[in-house]
Amino acid sequence: MIAAKRPRIGERLRAWTRWLDRTADRALDRAHPALARAGRRARAAAAATLAWLGPRLRPPAAAFFRLLARAEAAVRRACSLGVRAATAASAVVTPRRAIAATIVAAGLLLAVSQFLDYRAVEIGQPGYADLAGVASPPTVDVRTAGEAHAYLLLPLGLLAAFLGLACARRESPRANLAVFAIGLVSVLVILLVDRPAGLDEGGETARFAGASAVLDDGFYAELAAAGGLLVAGLLYYARPCRIRISLSGRAASARRRRPRRPDSSPAKVARSA
Repeated sequence: MIAAKRPRIGERLRAWTRWLDRTADRALDRAHPALARAGRRARAAAAATLAWLGPRLRPPAAAFFRLLARAEAAVRRACSLGVRAATAASAVVTPRRAIAATIVAAGLLLAVSQFLDYRAVEIGQPGYADLAGVASPPTVDVRTAGEAHAYLLLPLGLLAAFLGLACARRESPRANLAVFAIGLVSVLVILLVDRPAGLDEGGETARFAGASAVLDDGFYAELAAAGGLLVAGLLYYARPCRIRISLSGRAASARRRRPRRPDSSPAKVARSA
């Protein structure tokens, strides 16, 4: 007996894919009329919906775009007014005047900070650690900033404010160097005198349990004012507007801005021709 030849796996797979292809083609041929009718109905429904919604949506859409155009015009006018205001302010608030105003403000703040409490000793501070924001420990031995250095920074702050007013009126290189020196001296006094004295509990540790010295707002106010004087003095000395243009330089700049004459006039061109 002769055994029958078995079909290979590739032939079985090919036959199965052919059958699947034919079945899918028959299903698509049968479903095509129904799909075409559904598509036509959907297009007709969409057209009818648009025809019904179009006249009703056109007025609110037109009103929305008109409102959007008015808002854009208002924003443009506001931007134009802002540019004009900034241009007018730039002619009044020059860099020299702005830095001078900063010097005056920092000098006055340094003078006022001498009357603010800059340190205190808190009693029983560890017991109030869990009550932050609800209750604060009692304080004793509260002192103002001027008491630590015999109110030395009070006349220095007033002098810095006066120098700031002088710098606002006219150019004064010596005044800005004096402001820088006042700021440097103030920072050194605050860090070398006020800070150690403010963190010293003194005899309160023997009288009360859990006593600790803390720095108050006055210390940070005078430190910020002294730093402002230091930075403002440097800015006033190093700003670009300190460079002055001589009369010859202005004349040369004006000549460069003039329109250049043509190489030859029409009369010369006619004569050469």
